[in-house]
Amino acid sequence: MAIEATQNLNQQQWRSVKKDDIPPYEVFTKHIERSENDDRDYRLIRLENGLEAIIIQDAGADKAAASLDVAVGHLHDPDDMPGLAHFCEHLLFMGTEQYPRENEYSEYLAKNNGYSNAFTGTTNTNYFFTVSTSALSGALSRFSAFFHSPLFAPSCTVRELNAVDSEHKKNHQNDIWRIFQLNKHLSKDGHPWRKFGSGNKDSLTKVGRELKAKGLLNGDSRSPSLAVTPEASRTPSPLPNGESGDDGGVVGRETRRRLVEWWSKEYSANRMRLCVIGKESVEELSDMVSKLFSPIANRGVDPLPAIKDHPFGPNEKGTSVSVSTVMSFHAIEISFPIPYQPPFWRHQPAYFLGHFVGHEGPGSLHSYLKHKGWIIALSAGPQPLAREFSMFKVTLRLTKEGFDHHREVSLAVFKYLNLLRSSQFPRWYQHEISTIRALRFRFQEKRRPEDYALWVAEQMAWPVPREKVISAPQLVEDWDVQDPMKVGGGEKEVREILDMLTVENARSVLMAKQEEHERIAGGKLKWEHEPWYGTPYTVERYKEDFVKEARSPNDVSELRLPGPNEFVPEKFDVDKKVVDQPEKRPRLIRETPLSSLWHKKDDQFWVPKAQVIIEIRTPVANESPRASALTRLFTELVTDSLTEFSYDADLAGLSYSFSSHNLGVYVTLSGYNDKLHVLAKDIFERTRNLVISPERLHAKKQELKRDWENWYIDQPFKLSDYYTRYLLTDRYWLMSDKLQEIPSITPEELQAHIDRLLSQVNIRALIVGNMYKDEAIHLIEMTEQILKSNPLPSDAVHATSLILPPENFVCSLPVPNPQEPNSSITYYTQFGSLLDAKLRVTVALLVQIISEPAFNVLRTREQLGYIVACTSWSSFGESHVGLRIIVQSERGPVYLESRVNAFFDEMKEKLETLSDEEFRDQKQGLEKKWKEKFKNLSEETNTYWQHVDTGYLDFMRREINAEVLQTISKDDVVRLFNTHVHPSSPTRAKLSIHMKSQKPRPKKLSTAALDAFSEYLTKKGVEFDVLAWKEEISSNGEPTAEQIGLSLKDRFKNDVEGLKEVLNQIPELVERYPALEEEESLPQGVTVIDNPASFKSTLKKSDPPRPLVEWGDLPTSKY
Repeated sequence: MAIEATQNLNQQQWRSVKKDDIPPYEVFTKHIERSENDDRDYRLIRLENGLEAIIIQDAGADKAAASLDVAVGHLHDPDDMPGLAHFCEHLLFMGTEQYPRENEYSEYLAKNNGYSNAFTGTTNTNYFFTVSTSALSGALSRFSAFFHSPLFAPSCTVRELNAVDSEHKKNHQNDIWRIFQLNKHLSKDGHPWRKFGSGNKDSLTKVGRELKAKGLLNGDSRSPSLAVTPEASRTPSPLPNGESGDDGGVVGRETRRRLVEWWSKEYSANRMRLCVIGKESVEELSDMVSKLFSPIANRGVDPLPAIKDHPFGPNEKGTSVSVSTVMSFHAIEISFPIPYQPPFWRHQPAYFLGHFVGHEGPGSLHSYLKHKGWIIALSAGPQPLAREFSMFKVTLRLTKEGFDHHREVSLAVFKYLNLLRSSQFPRWYQHEISTIRALRFRFQEKRRPEDYALWVAEQMAWPVPREKVISAPQLVEDWDVQDPMKVGGGEKEVREILDMLTVENARSVLMAKQEEHERIAGGKLKWEHEPWYGTPYTVERYKEDFVKEARSPNDVSELRLPGPNEFVPEKFDVDKKVVDQPEKRPRLIRETPLSSLWHKKDDQFWVPKAQVIIEIRTPVANESPRASALTRLFTELVTDSLTEFSYDADLAGLSYSFSSHNLGVYVTLSGYNDKLHVLAKDIFERTRNLVISPERLHAKKQELKRDWENWYIDQPFKLSDYYTRYLLTDRYWLMSDKLQEIPSITPEELQAHIDRLLSQVNIRALIVGNMYKDEAIHLIEMTEQILKSNPLPSDAVHATSLILPPENFVCSLPVPNPQEPNSSITYYTQFGSLLDAKLRVTVALLVQIISEPAFNVLRTREQLGYIVACTSWSSFGESHVGLRIIVQSERGPVYLESRVNAFFDEMKEKLETLSDEEFRDQKQGLEKKWKEKFKNLSEETNTYWQHVDTGYLDFMRREINAEVLQTISKDDVVRLFNTHVHPSSPTRAKLSIHMKSQKPRPKKLSTAALDAFSEYLTKKGVEFDVLAWKEEISSNGEPTAEQIGLSLKDRFKNDVEGLKEVLNQIPELVERYPALEEEESLPQGVTVIDNPASFKSTLKKSDPPRPLVEWGDLPTSKY
């Protein structure tokens, strides 16, 4: 009877809505709990097909967004086809019955100031987009069709298989992905958690290849279509391999058939949760959603499919895993299986324990291990692995000494957990956490709409009362006052989880390079290898003496529980004065020989918070590679010394950063303004009075050396961007030069460097938010008094970029990681001064027009690689502007350059034939971008800071850009493209950085080589259809010799000698007819940069920055 009564009550909370021409839906009648600071209107609706949607009206918005979350992810992949859910996420976007052009959706979003993305999780897949508010209806129409009438276009099968494969290869040398998959591999046999979620071409085509080898796939078969394949939406790629428009032959068709079968079973309306944010009323948005999303089928499946069994069983617990990493670092992660946490939403017990274990204040585990010199960083807390099971993880970044003492580090973790078990938890601990979370919720600022829509859609799966779907994940309730140890009282659940955090339930993963593991082991280890990434690892049970010691009571006297947080704010006064229009810029309120202060009192967000940026400029900071390394170590040590003091501030919503850059150092503070001055005072006192500890310097030198060495093993596209920036920036030192300086730096030298660095400076400051003029001035006066620096002229230190002459430059460098299969190119053309309003606006419009085609042509159509982007790129100091294309690919950089040039040929025709309507749409999309309102205080501050930092003080640039845009014609854009971008132009200034992979690639047979080989097979009189074989082997692009050997093995059956004779023909054919992508000769007219430093010395420097506007905020100069 109780269950029936609850069901009746729940039903009473919904009201039916029936209208002509709108499919019926239900509206949740209770008020959706939200922040007091949230002025948006919310509504929860449920469609007849079971889809639930949160509708949000933001009446003042200029950007709309939507996110749809499907309650299936890669753990629901078929066992024999890993990566199918991820492949579905890719192929789903390739056209629908209503909008069959494969790039219709992305093109529509791009010209309406929007974009989209998607990701596949363990038990959910999320799709989202953002767009101008006026274009929401059209975007939703295109978006919704993916979920009720996708084409899964057969012609795109091979392309998206390649995209998935390229994405996997991008991550192949990434330790995060490698260790994540290893942890999955080392779980219960047969558990879904073991699955290979990202998938690759091999995993997705294995079934088809095996069926084909057994003769079970008919060469003429076609997989079932949801609709006919559309005509090609773009001109065929000039690639010689025939991939474009290919369905992958019988193997590709089998993969697609399985995908359609899986989608038809798993993608059901009752598994979908949607969030839509728009300017229209909740009534209009609700009708729109019902009309567009009601066609999605409800297949009657479990709305939230769950995997109840935890992947950690007896064999996984009580073990230590050693894993060999690609990058050089030391770390240990200790994991404990715990229940899925959302059902404990009221008190969030695992978060409570994470608060203690991850604390960094005095007496904390972090403080103890840091003072031992054993750790760099520590984090702790619950991690949701999938719906229905979670982990509690303690992750410690170790120093080299900490790695050598990893046993003692691990024991300290267990000792601290034992301390918690033996300690009392006064209710004020939970109350303090509850208070901080409540303040954060109360004064929450708006996020970008796409970020918020995504978050809401994911949280809708939480098992909470529907009226709390927004508030429950963000708030924490106090424990039961009468009896916190009763069921649901709060502390009882904490104790239950704490009892799970024992050495018997734990698994440790020790991470380091292979040679480091073998050093501490005293010899070679017997490594096993994870099958998908090849990650080397070993596993052993915890030793008995270790388990015994880990069980024993805490005997580390330095460990204790934290005290009350003194940084919890107490004053929340906001002087709210309604204005017709917010001020468009900050005001200069103080100027002295030492500093200038810009300030703007908050007049639109009305939160008790402030954003402070204080830049301390000095030529000493970056006068040489050694000085740059010294300055970086200085900022690292200041931050290190503040950890215990500042951690409580960070918990209470007041954060800071202290970092170095080319012009000096700068401090940022953000959060509640009540106690901001307290934190600021301590930061500057530490800055001025820092005494170098030899032990901490040693640790930070180790850490910095590892970070800079690891940078060179990062993604190749990051390196090509880095070298481009290096070549175009004056006084920009290479990390390799700075690395050489680190070992010999001493405490005495660093102490002297700090004194020199702070002896004479110029300070630029910006303060925006809930702070009056006098408070802002007081903060800067306090800073000056503490630093005691002499003034430096404000123009003594400024950003200087280098200007390219009209020439075609190429600089080729090797990718440092010998195992990295990808190369990359950064292709940059420089236009001219960013201060020229017409030029910068024309550049922005050109980029707006060609960025979406660049992605579609270079990534989607030509399948060059997963990472492709086309953007504008400003020089250091914002003096000059250019266009940048990046591509990361398994193909060589010379070939990539040729494809970028071919793309520009295609764009030349596109621009010249662009219709007036299309040109107008593109202009309108760009105008909307420049007229976007700030979403929060941080966005506003960062925009203003750009103009203060450069010295141009061009605060009205967005408004000026929007005005100038109205005067730009199509001829202006075409002329700019032809003179500054197209390879035929003698006046273009162009630089490309080629990062070339050192990993040998399997030789491929070009079309000509395959023709010659097929002709040889025919003349030899082989007993199979050579033409059919040739079509099949080339269906997935240019084949390798290995692929040909495997395909011929079955056909030659027992004729081993005959097979060997045939395969011996391949090497000579490969050399005679090289694959186009293997040709590595640059075209004529290219100037090769052999000596980067010498090349930089020939370039002209940009002019010093100057204010573009004299604002006249101060009546007279202060000096």
